[in-house]
This record gives sequence, C-alpha cells and structure tokens, in this order.
Amino acid sequence: MLFNFSLVCYSGLSFGQHINSMHGLVTGKGETPLMHATVLISSLQLQSITDSTGVFSFDDLPVTKVVLEISCTGYETQVLRIDLQKKKQIVVKLNETLVKLHGVTVKGKYIEEKKKRTSLNIEIVDDDFLKKNLGGSLIKSLERLPGVSTIDIGSGQSKPVIRGLSFNRVVVVENSIKHEAQQWGADHGLEIDQYAIDYAEIIKGPASLVYGSEAIGGIIDVRNKAIPSENTIGGSIDFSGKTNNDLIGTSVTLNTRKNDFFIKLRATFLDYGDYRVPTDQVAIYSYTIPLHENQLRNTAGEERNVHASFGLIRKKFRSIWYVSNVHSKYGFFANAHGLEPRNVNLTVHDASSRDIIYPFQEVNHFKIINKSTYNLKKWKVKYDFGYQRNFREEWSQYTQHGFMPAALSLNASFDPDLEREFKKDMYSANTSITYKKSAQTQFSVGLNGEYKDNSIGGRGFIIPAFRQFNFGGFAIAKYDYSIKGTIQAGVRYDQGGVTVDRYNDWFKSPFYENGVITNQFLQRSSDLRRSFSNMTWSVGYNLNQEQWLIKFNIGKSFRMPIPKELATNGVNYHRFSFEVGNADLSPEISHQIDAGIEFHSNRFAVGANPFVNYFSNYIYLNPTSRYDRFYGFGNQVFEYTQNQVLRYGGEVHAHYKLSSSLQFTVTGEYVYAEQLSGAKRGYSLPFSPPATAILNITYQHNKIKSIKDPYFSLDYKLAALQRNIVPPEVITPGYQVFNIRIGGDLVFQRQKISVSIQIQNLFNRHYFNHTSYYRLINVPEPGRNFIFNITLPFSGNLKRN
Repeated sequence: MLFNFSLVCYSGLSFGQHINSMHGLVTGKGETPLMHATVLISSLQLQSITDSTGVFSFDDLPVTKVVLEISCTGYETQVLRIDLQKKKQIVVKLNETLVKLHGVTVKGKYIEEKKKRTSLNIEIVDDDFLKKNLGGSLIKSLERLPGVSTIDIGSGQSKPVIRGLSFNRVVVVENSIKHEAQQWGADHGLEIDQYAIDYAEIIKGPASLVYGSEAIGGIIDVRNKAIPSENTIGGSIDFSGKTNNDLIGTSVTLNTRKNDFFIKLRATFLDYGDYRVPTDQVAIYSYTIPLHENQLRNTAGEERNVHASFGLIRKKFRSIWYVSNVHSKYGFFANAHGLEPRNVNLTVHDASSRDIIYPFQEVNHFKIINKSTYNLKKWKVKYDFGYQRNFREEWSQYTQHGFMPAALSLNASFDPDLEREFKKDMYSANTSITYKKSAQTQFSVGLNGEYKDNSIGGRGFIIPAFRQFNFGGFAIAKYDYSIKGTIQAGVRYDQGGVTVDRYNDWFKSPFYENGVITNQFLQRSSDLRRSFSNMTWSVGYNLNQEQWLIKFNIGKSFRMPIPKELATNGVNYHRFSFEVGNADLSPEISHQIDAGIEFHSNRFAVGANPFVNYFSNYIYLNPTSRYDRFYGFGNQVFEYTQNQVLRYGGEVHAHYKLSSSLQFTVTGEYVYAEQLSGAKRGYSLPFSPPATAILNITYQHNKIKSIKDPYFSLDYKLAALQRNIVPPEVITPGYQVFNIRIGGDLVFQRQKISVSIQIQNLFNRHYFNHTSYYRLINVPEPGRNFIFNITLPFSGNLKRN
C-alpha cells in the first residue's frame, strides 16, 4: 500500500543517519497519508512537518527516549513515548475529531496538548485570534476569553483583570521578561503593540512560583515567537480601521533568514479620534455634561511603534534579541479630569475630533531583551536579560489648587503645565536549568532578579521617587506517572526591598502647631526603607483519560507592597480623591485551590474551572470620613489598609457541533469577593466584574467559491446586575449586547489576502461596564463599531549557500 511503500523508500535513504534518529509516517482515515501534520518533541523544542507522502524525520537527537506529540487539523492529537534503541520507524494513525475544547482559543493541537499537561487553568491564543477580536489595545482584544476582563480608559488604554484581580496583582510578561511601567494607576495602560504579538498565554490564578511577587492574580505571557523558515524572505502588511473613533492604522513587518541567522522588523502607526457613546450627555456627579455629536471630547490619540528582532538559530543553541520602542499620545476625557468638570472650553475642544489638547498623556516605552537557550542532551539551560525605560508625562493647563501660587515664576524648575512626570528604569535577569532525567521525570531550578529606579517630576505629587529590588529562586519537579497522568510540585523563595525618597512641596502652606501658624514646605513623604521575604509553594495534578481531563492545583503566593501603597500622599485627579499610603503594610499572602474537569466526545464538549482564594491581608484603598483641605476643594481621603478577603468563582464552557461546519458554544464566568474584616467588612472588592455569559454560534467552512476558510460568528453577551460594590462605586445594571465577526482568506493571482470584520455593539446599546474607569462618572460603553483588518502576507525563497 502507498503508506508502506513511502515508509520503506524513506528508510532506504536513512542508512547513514546518527544512531539517535527516527522517521515515520502519519496517516488518517483509510490509511491515507496526512500532509502538513505536526510532529513535536516539546522537551527538545524540535518539530517536523510531514511531507506530501505523510513522512516525517528527526536526525541527531541528543537523547535515546522521546515523547512525540502528533497533531493535524481535524484530527485528535496522539502522544507516544518512543525508545530509539528499540524503535526508529513508526506509523501513526490519527482519528478524526469534530469538536475541540475552548472554541474561543486557537486550533493548534500542540496548544491543546499543553493545556492537558498543565495543572493551572490557562487560555492560549495566537495572532489569528487577536486579529479576529481586534480591540483598542492588546488587553481589550483578550477580553472575550472567560475569566478575563478589562479596566478601560478611553478607546485605546486598558488594564487586564483576571478573575477580578488587577493592577500589580497581574503580571504581563513579554518574551520572558516582566513588562514594567506605571501599572499601579487605573489610567495607565500597557505599552505593548498587539500587532507584534504572535502568541499569548493567560494563566488564571497564582503563578508566582516561576514569576515571583505580583503574579498573585495571574499571568499574561505574550511572545514574538515566530521565527522565519530557513533561507526565506517574507512579511506582511496590515491595514486596520474602526468607525467608532475613525481609527486608521497600518502595521508592516519584514523578515528574512539566511541559514542560521534571521532578522525581523516591524513598524506600527495608528491614529484615531474621539470615540462615540450612545448618548448626547453624561451625568458627572451633580453636573450634566453635553456631548458634541455623541463624542467624549479629547479622547483622540496616536501610536508610533517600531520593533526589531534578530538572532542565531542552531540545533543545540539559539540566542534572540528583541528591541522595541512603543510611543503613544492620547487625551483624557476633558470633563473628567481635574476638580471642575464644567470648566472646559467646549468651543476649543469641539472644533476637531482628532486633535489632542490638554489634558493629555504621552508615554514612551523602550525595551531590549535577550533570550538564549542551550540544549545539551538531557539538559536545557535558559537565560534572559532585559532593560526597560518607561517615560510618562501628564500635561494639563496650570491651575491653582489649595495653597499653590496663582502663577509660577519664570525661574521654576519645571514647565507649569507638566502635571506629573514618571521615569522608570528596570533591569531584569532570569536563568533556569531543566534536567530531563527520563521521559517521565523532569526537574527545573531557576533564579530571577529585578532592579527598578523610578524618578518623578512635574507640579503634582502622588507617589515619591523610589528604588526597588526583587530576587528569588525556584525548584520544580514534574513526573508523568503514566501517559495519562502528571504530578507537578514546586517551591520558591523571594527576597525584596524598597527605598522611598523624602519629598516636600515646592510651595508653602500654612501649618498649625501649638496655636502658632507658620508657612512651611509640607512634607508629603519621608525617607522609608522596607524589606520583605517569603516562601511560596504549589502542587498540581493532571489526569487525562480518553474523554476526560481532570486538573487540581493548590498553592500559596505572596505580593510585596508597592511604593504607591506604602507612600502615596496626593490627589488622584482622575478619581476626585486624595490617596494616602501606609508605611506599615505587610506583604499580601494568598492561598488558592484551582480545579478543572472537562469531557469531550466527537460532537460535544463541556467543562468547568472553579477556584477558591483566601487572602489573610489583602491591601485595599479604603474611603474615610475625612476630607483634604490643602491640595484641592474637599476631596475625600482614601487610605490603604489590609483586610481578610475570601474569593471564589470560576468559568464554564460547553460546545456542540451541529454539523461539520456549524458549532454552538456557551461560556460563562462568575467571581464573588467578600471582605471578612476591617471597616468594609461584608463588602466586595473594587472593580469586581459581574457574572457574564457568551452564547456563540460559528459557521466555518474549508472553502466557499474563491474564499478559503470563511467564517461567520455571532456573540450574544449577557452581563448580570452588579450589586456587590464598594463605595464610592455604584450599582451597575445588567446588559445584553450582540457582536459579529466575519472573514476569510481571498486569493488573487496567488496573493493571499486575509480579511476580518467585526461589528461590536451591533444594536448601539446604551450600557455600563462595571470595571470601566469611567463607570463612576456614568459614561457608557462605546456605541456601534465596525472594525476592519486586512492582512497581505508575502514570502519568497533565498538561494542556499
């Protein structure tokens, strides 16, 4: 038969190979050879693709026992353990599958296999998912995943929320280096270009075992992992547009690889105007603010990003450099910044929807990373180095607050319109060694270190200058006691410290002491030095039966207090509050249990991922009965404190294959949080997302006329009433909204053109998102939005040496 003949012919050509080599044949229904099937040896980061006769091969393997993961679109993945001393030729027959778990994630069988072998609850997506769900930012594009939501400010800035936790409790990692900016502020987004991302992995729940402090709520791990094929040249051009804020943008990439060396270049340019909401006025506290043409004035922005990556790729060694500069400038909603929402020149602001005038924010994030890996038989050595500089400026017209002078002198040390300035330098280093004792047993040890130096400037004060270091080490053991079961356990130790600088006002205020009034430069922060250490651990278990997947993970994690929590002392003009830190805060300690159970058959799949989380000392910004009298007009004072907190919830999903092209999916998420002690005992936590569900129906076909892989997808999203709030939050009504996605690949004279179209908020519904930054001032979510993305890939071959 054909497949036997192909294998015999191939084996006849392999007599000169190294003793640790292997080849094989992959077939499908009726023993038909499968072309483009993927055969992966994940422990060695080696991959082979079957040719037109279904044959694959590996040469010069550094081990005698390997675990193969064989996958192909439309077929069930098989995992085989092979002893090369006994067997060098194999034939694998894959069974067809009609339904895949997690219809919202990517199709890759390798990814499904990774999720099966990981005890934590994870979601994994690729650039195809990101383009089909393109939002105003990377995090907004991930919001459709269960358990993931966002805190939004404007149309281009979002902060990630995983199971109700955000800010410094969620770590974003880019190419193995922790992304470090000013993530403590609700108005500060992430300086990451979503067009440059090839792959994103979202870990829901504590992940501080590998990533250290601050990964107490979860991880968003994004990577630019695609490496060009040998001796090729290629790239792509993306064109994007959005009707709600009149966005126009493009992202262009070019890559080439000659033998072992490759280089990739990318440039992204975005420009957008004020975004529209389905109302002509908003109520900001006791004021009614009219909106010109339904637009939030001064929410326009622009983004200018450049990226370069290059490296050396060999069988046993690879070293890759990533260099990027992400620059953005965007306005703050003019009526929601400062102390007087009505004090806005509507004539100036409403003259153009694309200008960026006061108040606005400008951010530049420079990053350079090196990732290197050595494969030495049973050993794998990895190290990563990174440097980042985040430079952020907030600009607004100088206005006298409190006892500030009416006008600054010409000799002032800063521009009077520079409200705040933050400049942070960060140095990072990671290293790990993995020892593959056998096909079943693996050990890993690693070290992480970070140093941050943050300086401040401008006329306003909220956090002091500081320096911070973190250092930690971990050890993890993983044992596959059978092809279906895995046990993993690990421990970690962290040591860290922070040094805060003293800060005094640049202007004098009256100071009352013993009945005497004097004018003084009031002290806003004092010199402070704190150190922290802790031991964390985690134990996980996986069981993979033919139709069942069971996960269980229990662990302890911790988070060091950040300088804002320890030493802030200023007005938050975005929230109309005065925030005060607490120098005596202790590290947050969290214990969590995660579980997962999934069942799948040829036409049906269902699963649930519950969790229970207990904080013995959750750090919380608590509103008080006091009001500030020095720096504004009576802002309520909020103080950082610590309380016991209990959290539980989870995600569910179900998928049913109605036909070979039509699938129905339901996903849902729920989070409950309650403070068990303190002044807000019995209340929830800020920005707690409501229970939500998405009902989806997707039609996808191999080909319709000249359109390859066409798809149509309709989402019906429901969000429940959120009454579990913390003052000054307000109850948020539930809502229902429809979203549509449609697209496919067109081919004109051998040129492939990928087209994706979205219609968000199809019926232009007026609704509020409880986790939106603007919810407190009654700004609804954006109105109807048509989003277009067109990708033109191109490629060619280079001459071999």
